Amino acid sequence: MIDIQAIRQQFPILQQNENGHPLVYLDSAATAQKPVCVIDAITRYYREQNANVHRGVYGLSERATELYEGARETLRAFINAASTREIVFVRGATEAINLVAHSLGRLLQPGDEIIISEMEHHSNIVPWQMLRDEKGIVLKVLPMNDQGELMLEALDGLLTERTRLVSVVHMSNALGTINPVAEIVTKAHAAGAKVLLDGAQAVPHMPVDVQALGCDFYVLSGHKMYGPTGIGVLYAKEALLEQMPPWQGGGDMIYSVTFEQTEYNVLPYKFEAGTPHIAGAIGLAEAARWMMAVGREAIFDHESTLLAYATERLRTIEGLRIIGTASKKGGVISFIVEGAHPHDMATLMDQDGVAVRASHHCAMPVMQHFNLPATVRASLGVYNTQRDIDRLIASVQEAKEMLL
Repeated sequence: MIDIQAIRQQFPILQQNENGHPLVYLDSAATAQKPVCVIDAITRYYREQNANVHRGVYGLSERATELYEGARETLRAFINAASTREIVFVRGATEAINLVAHSLGRLLQPGDEIIISEMEHHSNIVPWQMLRDEKGIVLKVLPMNDQGELMLEALDGLLTERTRLVSVVHMSNALGTINPVAEIVTKAHAAGAKVLLDGAQAVPHMPVDVQALGCDFYVLSGHKMYGPTGIGVLYAKEALLEQMPPWQGGGDMIYSVTFEQTEYNVLPYKFEAGTPHIAGAIGLAEAARWMMAVGREAIFDHESTLLAYATERLRTIEGLRIIGTASKKGGVISFIVEGAHPHDMATLMDQDGVAVRASHHCAMPVMQHFNLPATVRASLGVYNTQRDIDRLIASVQEAKEMLL
């Protein structure tokens, strides 16, 4: 069981008012708030430990390097990677996907195939379209149904001997759907394809074990799991990283350089060109330790209870339609109110101190599937309470009355 009040006290931003009302933050799918331990870890690094890593023989640099590499080990344990050589620090899930697209993409041939799904975030669509246009690969789309669930039976027909990669979201940011990714991995591997899972939304809400899932790549963003912005992780199986060429060139990704040739560094540094986001990695590791201390199963159970309560309450509002009704969901609820534009709803709700997102959520094909320009999205974090949901319901009803 989670002591929710003790949790909330660890988030300074939740103690403030917004437009004269106590803040109700329901936009964690966009970015989660940060506990004070993460804020303090970043501040402590800049106050007491700031130096560049891997390059200095003086004590301060050695301590900074120890913290940075310690963060890598923390993230390895957090997702149960086999080795720290499989943990590449990047700016976030978007950069991680782009890294794979650019690096693995150099090994692909025209006519090779990549499968994505209809519910992907733009970050898992656009890089593959760019690769399609540059290399002549074939991009296929796994459809979803009107409940917001992938039509897994269609995957068998999409997989061929030319399929090189299946890249799908673990949990949808726009719908909350938790996809059957272990089954997708099994099907893809049987066809000889690799699998990339976009875990930006899944990691904040549930335990993730990359070895148990069997995926070849897994990506995550720190700022969605209570850590800092501008930091994330690309997990990839070591054998794949050994085969893949570097994406960017520069310092730290080299072993030796002459004007004739360059010898690249060992893993994972081959993919970490330049001075890394040291403070970000330290803050991300602190966020991971914080989540493990709270208990990721406990986080999932708490948010599932709130999700069920919010779904039940929202369904009592006349004219409100929930978009995304999959049987297995995480803490995201998207909805529309008939006759009211989502942007107007969210603007009015902000006057009540209720922060929700109104947008296409960087998932325009999802909106096109449902023939909508946007939805209102309330997304949960571990710090949310039943009182927050009650405030959400009251604010939706008030905004609806003002608009209709």
